[in-house]
Amino acid sequence: MAKVTLGGNPVETIGNIPNVGDNAPDFKLTATDLSDKTNADFKGERLVLNIFPSVDTGTCAQSVRTFNEKASQLENTKVLCISKDLPFAMQRFCGAEGLDNVISLSDYKTGNFGKDYGLAFSSGTFETLLSRCVVVIGADGKILHTEQVAEIADEPNYESALEALK
Repeated sequence: MAKVTLGGNPVETIGNIPNVGDNAPDFKLTATDLSDKTNADFKGERLVLNIFPSVDTGTCAQSVRTFNEKASQLENTKVLCISKDLPFAMQRFCGAEGLDNVISLSDYKTGNFGKDYGLAFSSGTFETLLSRCVVVIGADGKILHTEQVAEIADEPNYESALEALK
């Protein structure tokens, strides 16, 4: 299990995020229109998984804004913003902000994404929510880059994630 901090206080996740070079674990998440989305829906495309606890926090919201801006410059790449927020909250946020270069997906139904990717919190005030991570997946389904942010209040390293796609 990974050890990260939340406001400087140690918290743990249920496991570890997948390794670079591994095949990305399958997922089934809920889109803002309440449809199911799986890996198969993005077959042959490069993916940036922007994973966070809740879009209703400042750092999480900023990561969605930043990846939305950067996503418009990437070919054959989709940015999936993933949390356990209800799809309605994610749709409201992106609509109010005019963010249309990212795809919002929720792990609220089963929590299996957080378990399968080893990044759900197992302790602390955010227990069961998703820790702040970035996972970059190549068009072949292999993981190209991962980052689990050490302090949940900090933003991910956007440039490092995008560099993995060059």
